[in-house]
Amino acid sequence: MATMADTTGKAKDASISVLPANKASWEDLQAVFGTRGNAAECQCQWFQSTPAEWRSQSVEERTRRLREETRCGQPRARTTSGLVAYLDGEPAGWCAVQPRAVYVHLLGSRVVWSGRGEDPADAGVWAVTCFVTRVGFRRRGVSGALAAAAVDFARERGARAVEGYPMIMQPGKVVTWGELYVGSRNIFADAGFTEVTRPTPRRVVMRINFQGARDTTKLAE
Repeated sequence: MATMADTTGKAKDASISVLPANKASWEDLQAVFGTRGNAAECQCQWFQSTPAEWRSQSVEERTRRLREETRCGQPRARTTSGLVAYLDGEPAGWCAVQPRAVYVHLLGSRVVWSGRGEDPADAGVWAVTCFVTRVGFRRRGVSGALAAAAVDFARERGARAVEGYPMIMQPGKVVTWGELYVGSRNIFADAGFTEVTRPTPRRVVMRINFQGARDTTKLAE
């Protein structure tokens, strides 16, 4: 199992560490996803699939694709598709973060691109698309640690910017864990992201442009 000293980014809670997925084991990642529910069924393939591909995929195929993308257990791999968080040494969470152009479902989203005048396939922009927190580890800062680590992860790999598409938590309204797979606005704000657009009452696009990078987030005319 990965050591707690091998971290990327800084977690608020010293008991939380975050690793690139290729430095975590496949068994640890699957422990986070579990064997039932949305995460186990999706295997983080929704944003990487066209609607037709999604309908035709079996869970086994999605699992195979995730394992190939993450390269879990291959610490020398040059690429991976996300981060794995550990809490007190136990696998506790997952965050998907890759170049935005990888997410073909995202590129076709009218909501995400509402009011924006940039190239969706810009390879220099990365995206944080999904969080999974393991049952029994929720509300303990895991998602926040992952969001913060995702910023460093993208920047260190040459991203000009990184963005996310979280939900807005409204007082008195219940949001299920299934809806929060994209993260909450507060988690991104705490990690240093700022609002770009608010395309719906419940959805916000948030972003960090790294120092020295040209800002391409202009609104469409």
